[in-house]
Amino acid sequence: MKKWELLHSEQLIKDKWSDVRKNSYKKNDGSVIEPFYIYGFPDYATALAITKRGTVIVERIYRPGIDEIILELPGGCVDPTDTMLETAIERELLEETGYKFEQIEYLGKISPNPNTNTNVMHMFLATGGEEDPTAVRDTEEEVEVLELEWDQFIEDFKSQRFVQSMQTSTILYALMKLNKLIVY
Repeated sequence: MKKWELLHSEQLIKDKWSDVRKNSYKKNDGSVIEPFYIYGFPDYATALAITKRGTVIVERIYRPGIDEIILELPGGCVDPTDTMLETAIERELLEETGYKFEQIEYLGKISPNPNTNTNVMHMFLATGGEEDPTAVRDTEEEVEVLELEWDQFIEDFKSQRFVQSMQTSTILYALMKLNKLIVY
């Protein structure tokens, strides 16, 4: 197996949030596939965040793409100024939830769509969370922060109230790490 040969790439959009290219590729059998769109987005980081009391921090947020208010894990884009991935998730947790965590553990990375997207989601488990009264919250996205008891969090997960696929993967990896994987 060899990579396809890139014949041509045309930049269609390039801004802070998106990089869209129209490419042409020569496949291994000699055939050409075009147009083939590549979508570049920043890498993301998200965490299953657990407080010192054992509650799980989640967010209720409106998502225009599916026109619904949904539950999500805290997280966001990895910024170019973030020196490490842990720095990115610490910043996102503090900005979005107002909480700091005693321990943040990297769980790995996944791709939203390796066929067309260039970015990955970095997954974390954050434990020992405590509200920081000096935190300056980011108000751009209008996030409602909730603390769910563990049983309610598991029920919401099993009821598919979390619909963002990369975040459901983060939940599954965190449950495996915690030895609490749910079996139906």
